[in-house]
Amino acid sequence: MLKGRFSFLKKMGPDEENKLKQKIFDVIFEANTPYGKLFDILLLLLILTSVGLVMMESIPAINARYHLTLIILEWILTILFTLEYILRIYCVKNRWRYIFSFYGLIDLLSILPFYLGFFFEASKYLSSIRILRLLRVFRIFNLTQFTHGRNVLMIGLKESRDKIIVFLSFVLLIVVVIGSIMYTVEHDHPESGFTSIPISIYWAIVTLTTVGYGDVSPVTGLGQFLASLVMIIGYGIIAVPTGIVTMEMNKASKNDIPKNTERCRNCGDDYHLDGSIYCKTCGHKLDE
Repeated sequence: MLKGRFSFLKKMGPDEENKLKQKIFDVIFEANTPYGKLFDILLLLLILTSVGLVMMESIPAINARYHLTLIILEWILTILFTLEYILRIYCVKNRWRYIFSFYGLIDLLSILPFYLGFFFEASKYLSSIRILRLLRVFRIFNLTQFTHGRNVLMIGLKESRDKIIVFLSFVLLIVVVIGSIMYTVEHDHPESGFTSIPISIYWAIVTLTTVGYGDVSPVTGLGQFLASLVMIIGYGIIAVPTGIVTMEMNKASKNDIPKNTERCRNCGDDYHLDGSIYCKTCGHKLDE
């Protein structure tokens, strides 16, 4: 696809083109080379600048005075991010795997809102989502504590996934029951705001999570008593997912967690044991 668009690639043999892709991959995806670190530092600065421009454009006083300048700078940065995204697709072996990977989707979503701005003007402000790309750029520090800490966190979240799903399912059942009970108790008092079961469930969620907007509140004695119980239960429920994730992170921290930033060019996996030669996911040699 991209090969036909760049005439100089037609003059290259398969080996030369593969070497070119490997060089591009090492610069863009790896962080253990001087050029890779330089690229990541520049990318970090461009991302922060881009997000700053989006924020400034949302301020009427600044936008009115520097609108044209902001637009031109946003265009330049978006074009650079678009070229980077194309190069990422070009240099990886399994392009579809990258495109639909977590970081691949983040890379796409970081440039898509700006182009959608031609049709939906407000959508361009969603370009600030590209701040999430900094999750990848943390590797520029090449510091074992950063890489090790990230891996521990990711393992903790992954291992606690099933427990969290069960917990959230239980909470969902609880708020439905609480909302139904509160509607039964309060629906004869319109001033309370419990006008339907969905509204009552909304109140139950807001109260159970200790947010408490106050737009819906019980007025009867029984309703206020039940609300008090829900508030107390909420404090206990908040601590559950934290405990689950913390437990799994403690388990993960005791294991041999990789500290390298090596990424497989074939499948994109970046979680390999230190000193690995082949990818544990697809078996591809890591330096090819």
